[in-house]
Amino acid sequence: MTETRWLSPEEREAWLALVSIMFTLPGSIESQLQAEADLSLAEYLVLAMLSEAPDRRRRMSDLAAATNTSQSRLSRIVARLERDGMVVRAGGEQDKRVVLAEITDRGLERVEQVAPGHVEHVRRTVIDRLTPVQVQQLALIGRMVDEAAADLTARGLASDQP
Repeated sequence: MTETRWLSPEEREAWLALVSIMFTLPGSIESQLQAEADLSLAEYLVLAMLSEAPDRRRRMSDLAAATNTSQSRLSRIVARLERDGMVVRAGGEQDKRVVLAEITDRGLERVEQVAPGHVEHVRRTVIDRLTPVQVQQLALIGRMVDEAAADLTARGLASDQP
């Protein structure tokens, strides 16, 4: 059995700061979107990702990856957005087994209305509190941690030894 590599005081502080961010930031952003736009963060992300996509559509599997959500959760989110007339689903032109989600004109109008307030909240909460170098570091750190977590999840590893 390998001896536990305990966190140093600096590593513990960094870890606890990250845990705090994981719990407080989503709630802050969700509250802003709910109050100003009656949208969840997940719904907003789906609309935003579709609005930025070529032809305003994406494969559902790609959309799930882009929004960091499971296929089943994405399906429920898209169903809600469909009911509100902001998204439609269709089969792929080349392969009918592929399901595409496409933002409607109503959905595009909605994301364009919501985006300024959302971006302002993100700026106030995160971006404007950091230097440009820290923003770059945050992006790099986020990608590295996300890739490691996704890799471990994909391999089904509850615990991993270095």
